[in-house]
Amino acid sequence: MSGRADSDTDPEITDPDAAAAQDTEPDAAPDDVDDLDEPDDAEDPAEGARRARWTAAGTGAVLTLAGLAAALLRLSGSTTALVPTAYAGGAAVCAAAAVLGSRGRTRRALWLLIAGVMVMALGDQFD
Repeated sequence: MSGRADSDTDPEITDPDAAAAQDTEPDAAPDDVDDLDEPDDAEDPAEGARRARWTAAGTGAVLTLAGLAAALLRLSGSTTALVPTAYAGGAAVCAAAAVLGSRGRTRRALWLLIAGVMVMALGDQFD
C-alpha cells in the first residue's frame, strides 16, 4: 500500500458546500451582515436613466435652437433655399429627438440627434 494512511481528502475537493462552511479566516465577515458598508458612490439605476433622459432632452433642445438660428441666419443671406431648409429640417429632427429623449427613448433619440446634425451639415455643404 502506497501513500500515507493518515491523509484525508481536502473538503474543497469532495464537497464544495463543506468548504464554504469551513471558513478558516478569523476576520471573515458573517454572511448575514446588511449592505451598510456599501459606498455612497453606488449609482442607482433609476438615477442613470433619469440622467440619460435629461441629457437627451437637453442636447436635442440645444441642437434645435442652434439649427433654427442657423436657418434664420442663412435665410437672410444670399444662399439657395435648400440651405435654410436643411437647417430647419435638421432642427425638426433634433426636436423630435428631444421629445423622444424626455420620454425615455434615449437610444432612438441619440440616433435622431446624429441624423439631425448630419442633415444640418449636409445643408451647410450646399452653401
